[in-house]
Amino acid sequence: MKRLLALLATCATALGLTALTAPQATAATGCKVDYTVASQWQGGFQAGVKVTNLGDPVTGWKLTFTLPDAGQKVVQGWNATWSQSGSAVTAVGVDWNRTLATGATADLGLTGSFTGANPAPTAFALNGVPCTGSVDGTTPPDPGEPGDGTPVEVNGQLHVCGVNLCNQYNRPIQLRGMSTHGIQWFSQCYDNASVDALAEDWKSDLLRVAMYVQEDGYETDPAGFTSRVNSLVDMAEARGMYSIIDFHTLTPGDPNHNLGRAKTFFASVAARNAGKKNVIYEIANEPNGVSWSGIKNYAEQVIPVIRAADPDAVVIVGTRGWSSLGVSDGSSESEIVNNPVNATNIMYAFHFYAASHKDNYRAAVSRAASQLPLFVSEFGTVSATGDGAVDRASTTAWLDLLDRLKIGYANWTYSDAPEGSAAFRPGTCGGGDYSSSGVLTESGALLKSRISTPDSFPTS
Repeated sequence: MKRLLALLATCATALGLTALTAPQATAATGCKVDYTVASQWQGGFQAGVKVTNLGDPVTGWKLTFTLPDAGQKVVQGWNATWSQSGSAVTAVGVDWNRTLATGATADLGLTGSFTGANPAPTAFALNGVPCTGSVDGTTPPDPGEPGDGTPVEVNGQLHVCGVNLCNQYNRPIQLRGMSTHGIQWFSQCYDNASVDALAEDWKSDLLRVAMYVQEDGYETDPAGFTSRVNSLVDMAEARGMYSIIDFHTLTPGDPNHNLGRAKTFFASVAARNAGKKNVIYEIANEPNGVSWSGIKNYAEQVIPVIRAADPDAVVIVGTRGWSSLGVSDGSSESEIVNNPVNATNIMYAFHFYAASHKDNYRAAVSRAASQLPLFVSEFGTVSATGDGAVDRASTTAWLDLLDRLKIGYANWTYSDAPEGSAAFRPGTCGGGDYSSSGVLTESGALLKSRISTPDSFPTS
């Protein structure tokens, strides 16, 4: 879990605090808007706004629309700078999406409140030009149950194809699931009842097993922790879920400190689990205080150890700056693009905490996703400390982006830790209920609602 990442300013500006100036924009000659209410609750809603430029390329854009009911208010928005005056709402493109080529789209979103009715917006216009499109102001229907077959039964052995994680049919897929907390502290949270609930009620695709190396972890009892990891892999396999074996290095941040331990651990678990289709190896959780070249050197020594026993499994490589692609260190994904790990069938880790990491981090992922295979092997709905209030708007913006890019993710954490990132209220673990509203925190309820929607894995 991230402890030291700096809070960075977001482009999703708090409404009412920033005055908008009109963008210096070229004229739009046509546009299409698809507005959809993703979820609705008592007095509030969350909606997506997809803007497509049908005319000439636009540099600088302003989307306007009208909220018909006087009680409707935009509370917070993302992927644009938002404001509201009376019933008129304005969204202005931010630096990384301000240019829209012909046919290009910008995916925006907002959370809002209402006191009476919640009718759909009207009069969408891009730079003053009216837009066509679809406007669905109703709460989406229950999508129903997924198709037959567990995630592993449907997808089989996974591999990396291009920048995507692909299944046995060579089709890109997205895995969605949960991460354990440190198994040395919260072993009571991972029994048959909790893993059953994760697979059956949460309909999770994967369980990430976070095995700390330090902090009373693996280094204190290598054989015992290796056995516990293997047991959780078996439990996930029995329920048709994928399992990420996470070598959870955090302090010290240079993974080379644990190079010998990593070789020993991965040689053992790779040999033991080589015949399974559900295993993904994550070789260094959150490198920090170390250069990309140092991380790359570590990866190029550990990956061959895994390949010697398990040549087909996907491997996730941690990245600089607490697995932020270097963004938290003032760098960017370009250092990886220009100097990738010399190995095949690998992905690069990206971690975020929604209340701390916003538009500039999302911009980095959007850029990197066209050049690097990414997996969000850990993220939180709260601040980088792992605690604090849930940032629902930023979390939703992140998950919408990951869905659109087909980037898999595991949420921190499937535990009852006394912190805002935990899915369960304190005292839940060890009981039989891991799904009802009474045991879920705000973060847990939000993630369960996202993960439990059908996967629709492609099979042809």
